[in-house]
Amino acid sequence: MALPLRHVVSLSPHWSLIPKSSRPTLHRRSLSSPKNRSNFFSIFVSASASPMASPSKKVLIPVANGTEPMEAVITIDVLRRAGADVTVGSVEKQLRVDACHGVKIVADALVSDCAETVFDLISLPGGMPGASNLRDCKILENMMNKQAADGRLYAAVCASPAVALGTWGLLKGLKATCYPSFMEQLASCATTVESRVQQDGNVVTSRGPGTTMEYAVSLIQQLCGKDKADEVTGPLVMRPNHGEEYTIAEQNSTEWTFEKTPRILVPVADGTEEMEAVIIIDVLRRAKADVIVASVDDKLEIEASRKVKLVADILLDEAAKLSYDLIVLPGGLGGAQAFAKCEKLVDLLKQQKESNRPYGAICASPALVLEPHGLLKGKKATAFPAMCNKLSDPSEAENRVVVDGNLITSRGPGTSMEFALAIVEKFFGRAKALELAKVMLFVQS
Repeated sequence: MALPLRHVVSLSPHWSLIPKSSRPTLHRRSLSSPKNRSNFFSIFVSASASPMASPSKKVLIPVANGTEPMEAVITIDVLRRAGADVTVGSVEKQLRVDACHGVKIVADALVSDCAETVFDLISLPGGMPGASNLRDCKILENMMNKQAADGRLYAAVCASPAVALGTWGLLKGLKATCYPSFMEQLASCATTVESRVQQDGNVVTSRGPGTTMEYAVSLIQQLCGKDKADEVTGPLVMRPNHGEEYTIAEQNSTEWTFEKTPRILVPVADGTEEMEAVIIIDVLRRAKADVIVASVDDKLEIEASRKVKLVADILLDEAAKLSYDLIVLPGGLGGAQAFAKCEKLVDLLKQQKESNRPYGAICASPALVLEPHGLLKGKKATAFPAMCNKLSDPSEAENRVVVDGNLITSRGPGTSMEFALAIVEKFFGRAKALELAKVMLFVQS
């Protein structure tokens, strides 16, 4: 195992970096003979080479205007769960990027400031024109060429395998996959396969938003090993059978109605689970719902649970002036706690329930927000597995998505797509939901 810098074995240059508690006691005369010098070196090695945690793997996720937000955020979130040191790098001239579907992401740094950094992995999200904007960034192209030349891991999803990696000549002689409508372009620069995730040597590629969580877990396995990938997978509550149609458990079936376009409120706060928020927003906007993202904090920019920075559309004070066909809460421990303390949001939810309009929550929020405020009374619900014991009626909690009349709840990041699709189904019908699921490659065509 590679040793951190402060434990590098060296007789003088790094002596000051060895913790004092680990230094052997020295006496001037003790080093006067070769034998004693040898003994000292053995002591030094023993003291300084004790087992330590491996250094975090360094990862770059470049983003651009037009990036597919699910593909970016899921990859960032999952890799950070594995302990990777992930830098979100903007290829634009500013940190904020306007991703697809109106999602606004604030990067950690500009890609131009990362050019000299050595990364263990560079992973490109897709989306159009995001993939084209990544392709046209000469600094990123040079970094990717060096990444490949040095034998380090690189990866891409959706349009980016064809549009970026293929254009740069980084898939020659390799098997790769991408979004179906770019497969013909990919065929000119790689051997195409239709796998949901494809690894060939140091390259990993994947198909689209609905395959990104599998893709991200496969990257963990390449970087950190199968044990770490398995450790991360459990709390995600991932689907056991990828590509199959989703199911929902429904009681007291009620028609969800709207006038022209369903207006949906998605509150966010510091500590909100970014995957859950972004998947809900992205999918519902794909369905042409009018989604309003409102910050319950006193600022538009929030830092989510895995440090992804997102920008809300408006503050909750402004959002509260409108009425909604659905209010839906993402999870995340810090975010759920903020929601539960926000009187204005709790009042909106209570009004929603009293007027028989739909409301819902995922992950920690059913247990920490809805339950304590009486919003699950007489209802079947589910929540994040570790929090289901807080539900007054957990009898249906093993289901991934539970609908009870005007209430919808779900379990965690890995059920977010099913949760969002179930909302689409309630408003627009199952045919529309399945059409979207197939477009996103969540369900096999």
